[in-house]
Amino acid sequence: MATLGSALFEARNLTMKFGGLVAVNNFSLRLEGGELMGLIGPNGAGKTTIFNMITGNLVPTSGNVIWQGEDITGLPPHKITAKGIARTFQNIRLFADMTVLENVMVSFHYKIKASFWHAMLGLNKYRREEERIRERSINLLREVGLAHLAGEKAGALAYGQQRRLEIARALATSPKLLLLDEPAAGMNPQETMELADFVRKIRDSFNLTIFLIEHDMKFVMGLCEWIKVLDYGNTIAEGTPEEIQNNPEVIKAYLGEPKYATG
Repeated sequence: MATLGSALFEARNLTMKFGGLVAVNNFSLRLEGGELMGLIGPNGAGKTTIFNMITGNLVPTSGNVIWQGEDITGLPPHKITAKGIARTFQNIRLFADMTVLENVMVSFHYKIKASFWHAMLGLNKYRREEERIRERSINLLREVGLAHLAGEKAGALAYGQQRRLEIARALATSPKLLLLDEPAAGMNPQETMELADFVRKIRDSFNLTIFLIEHDMKFVMGLCEWIKVLDYGNTIAEGTPEEIQNNPEVIKAYLGEPKYATG
């Protein structure tokens, strides 16, 4: 794990309380550019709550979210996205009745410079921007291997393709940090293997830092370079995949059978 230089992202002692329940307690994280980090833990450990605090969906009870040296704690989600942090969700959130191309174009539209009236009147400035967005969307679909499905309805895609499309929509916002919330959920072993290759590819192709939550241990251990482990909102371990697999506290809290950790 990189430790030198100015961090791209930091979470400093993030705590989230819901009434008397402490969902996350003093969570800290430092990410350098290009890292691929995983966050694991049992259901209810607080993993998605951490993502929600990072992306502005929740304002932490205490602690700070630092992006490229700037405190962005409490900013609304659209402003955090504009700064270069994008995410996907546990439950796929595509526009099922729109085409694959239209789904990606929606994510590009937040950058459009033409005004509402340009669009309403069909003026050249808006038409030029719309064509530019269409071209960029097709190019992005080509990079993620979905260009041949551009005209298909998103809801008709295979599950693995829908996951890939959701990631493509996040990439359309030009992130530097991509948060993936259980990207392998519901996938079969072949789809999971292909997803791991895909995540590595986009990390390198788009110069991304990736932070992901996942329950599929084979996926996490084979993909991530550094892993943090939560249990009841507390960080109980962090380290390389090998270190995590052999950590007694992790085995007890999450990984289950000791034979998995030593095999």
